[in-house]
Amino acid sequence: MKRMIRGAFAGFFTFVLMLTSIVPALAAEPKTPEISQWAVGELSEGEKYGIFPMEWYYDSFKAKITKERLNVLLAQTKKKIAALGLKKNDDYTSTAVNLNISRGNVINELYKIVAQYELPVGDSAVAYMQDRKILKGSQKGLQLDSNVTTEEAVIFATRLVKDTYYQAQAGSKGMAWKVENNGNKIYLLGSIHVGTPELYPIHEKLVTSFNEADALLVEADLFDAEGLQYFTEASMFQDGSTIKDVVSKETYEKLLKVLAKYEQPEEAFIHFKPWSLASFVSSLLLSESIGLPPEQMANSGIDMYFLLNAYLSQKPVIELEGMKAQTDMFEGLSPKAQEQYLVEALDSILDPDAKKVDESKLVKEWFDHWNKGNIKGFTESFNAVEGESSEFNDMLFGERDKNMTEKIAQLLESEEKGTYFLVVGAGHFVTPKSILFHLKEKGYKVEEFWGTEG
Repeated sequence: MKRMIRGAFAGFFTFVLMLTSIVPALAAEPKTPEISQWAVGELSEGEKYGIFPMEWYYDSFKAKITKERLNVLLAQTKKKIAALGLKKNDDYTSTAVNLNISRGNVINELYKIVAQYELPVGDSAVAYMQDRKILKGSQKGLQLDSNVTTEEAVIFATRLVKDTYYQAQAGSKGMAWKVENNGNKIYLLGSIHVGTPELYPIHEKLVTSFNEADALLVEADLFDAEGLQYFTEASMFQDGSTIKDVVSKETYEKLLKVLAKYEQPEEAFIHFKPWSLASFVSSLLLSESIGLPPEQMANSGIDMYFLLNAYLSQKPVIELEGMKAQTDMFEGLSPKAQEQYLVEALDSILDPDAKKVDESKLVKEWFDHWNKGNIKGFTESFNAVEGESSEFNDMLFGERDKNMTEKIAQLLESEEKGTYFLVVGAGHFVTPKSILFHLKEKGYKVEEFWGTEG
């Protein structure tokens, strides 16, 4: 159980990749989202905030918003901004919500949400929203009397949330450090590979550092089509074998029980190898612990956030390992270790009373530490659940951290001056022989990103 939790959170993208490859294959009729190309970046941001369900993408997203949807959007936006705990404006007088479906009215209703706090909102909703670049016109003007689409309303709400958090200098601080040498600078961010709306927005200072970087460094590029294809093929038997042929009867029966519990068809999974099934089962457990569907949980991962933004801004992405290398590490596990990994994942679902760790409490604790930038708290909590030495644990950490450090050092010593933003699993920064350990051993001075602020 301990190994499974640590692996899912700190080691690999594997179960995210599993969701990318398996889940669409199980869908009878894959759907295409109805979104405008220009809006992809901001909509992705809004997804992370949890202010609207992703299902809206597939149902009249670019049509006039319904009153029911507007109610949901306003309520979730209000909740997101209330989480800041801002001081209320004593002079504010609440007014009834008007669900007239026009651009101007939606802007006015969103303005009411922030006007109740001590923010420099002025006395004009349109002027404030224009000044904060939440409301933007076109060649046709502001079109305040026009009907507002679901897409437009979501964009307005997303901009308002982000801007309000930035004004309050709030947002997740993450597990962050920086290291400089020879005119080169690297920001180091310890990631959690899955996420929840509570982790977003990311603090403006961290996002600014990312925006200023010349390239993004990651463990593996999830948008690498060749790497994904390699992973998909490697995760399945190619010789006609099935999972039933390589694990014990007891393990197979456990697998069938878990698939039945989650209403997953047996025939869709029998050709997957033990390590890939273990990763998928782990994602189901984490989904239960976090309380989000696996797809949303994976899409909200910190790595995915920065990867998508790198691609949208055409920022180069440099892999420290790559999907092929990560896949090969799993493939290199002995049959015994692979089955053990699978059994631990299955047992954590089938026999919850026997677990030594309350994963729900632990997950929330790690998210809270990450949000606050509490490096000490996260490190203590993460290492407190370290499992015994094993083939699986040795694969997750150790040599990988040393190898990634070598690539980081090459950039720090390079004569081609550059600034980089690095995102890898948080565990690679907090274990005894972590990347930070190896960097310091090489003589580099590593500083906490937030200094005394965090």
